[in-house]
Amino acid sequence: MSDPLAEIVSLLKPMPSIAKLVTAGGAWLVERRELGSPFYCAIVEGRCLLTIAGRSPIMLETGDFILVPQIHAFTMSSLQPPPPGTLPRRLETNPGVFRLGDPDAPADVTAMVGHCSFLANDKQLLSSLLPDIVHTRGERRLMDLVAMIHAEMIGRRAARDMILARLLEVLFIDAVRSSGAAETSPGLLRGLSDIRLAPALRRIHQDPSKDVSVKTLAETAAMSRSAFFERFRREVGVSPMEYVGGWRMALAKDLLIRRETPLIEIATRIGYASASAFSVAFTRYVGVTPGVFARTDGPL
Repeated sequence: MSDPLAEIVSLLKPMPSIAKLVTAGGAWLVERRELGSPFYCAIVEGRCLLTIAGRSPIMLETGDFILVPQIHAFTMSSLQPPPPGTLPRRLETNPGVFRLGDPDAPADVTAMVGHCSFLANDKQLLSSLLPDIVHTRGERRLMDLVAMIHAEMIGRRAARDMILARLLEVLFIDAVRSSGAAETSPGLLRGLSDIRLAPALRRIHQDPSKDVSVKTLAETAAMSRSAFFERFRREVGVSPMEYVGGWRMALAKDLLIRRETPLIEIATRIGYASASAFSVAFTRYVGVTPGVFARTDGPL
């Protein structure tokens, strides 16, 4: 049976870029303004605040794990942050090991922090199907996975990149499925947790070459077309055919970049009767022809 969550995370191709062990004491605050870089953090000991732009602060405690697939501006701080305008105090004590706040104060927070990137060309579409924020408590597996990623980043042993890629895929999948669907933003998790929508989503992923429509998907969900359309858009965040079109084009991009599959075969695999029909649809969706996309490894 098709597994949409595994397929989407695999197509995203997450790859670690930064892994840090952080300790902190006294009053401290760190601020990041870069956009689009996925971020995760596992609290080994202590408590601190995470404040993401536009959201209420989140209290993080020992055993907490947080993942933000599309990070926005955020701050992490002690429970009592330093006064505004205070210069940040950040010291790298060893490679990949940082001390925040007063270096003479007892360390009351220890955390494993990581940033990563998505290598997929359609990362905006794919990552938008994941929850905005995943926050779990007491999930030992996630803590162990983060520790393994950090150890591998430092070790630089043979096959390091392959192992890191697989570990990060497992981390993303386990984090998403550990979160409560009812508490997440509209996206794939909420759709797969819906007893009516899940069979329709699996049908889309099982064979993208099939001629799917709102009518056939509604029949799979045992719902009327109008009820299915509204429920799908509410829970997944896009209309059924927007999802179908986006998923097909994400698959097409991946196949084009590999440069191993003839255009007519790509067209057939994702449900187009001819290479010309696929080319017209791809150009309209992406902004360049399939040939140009393949030669440049992405849009110009």
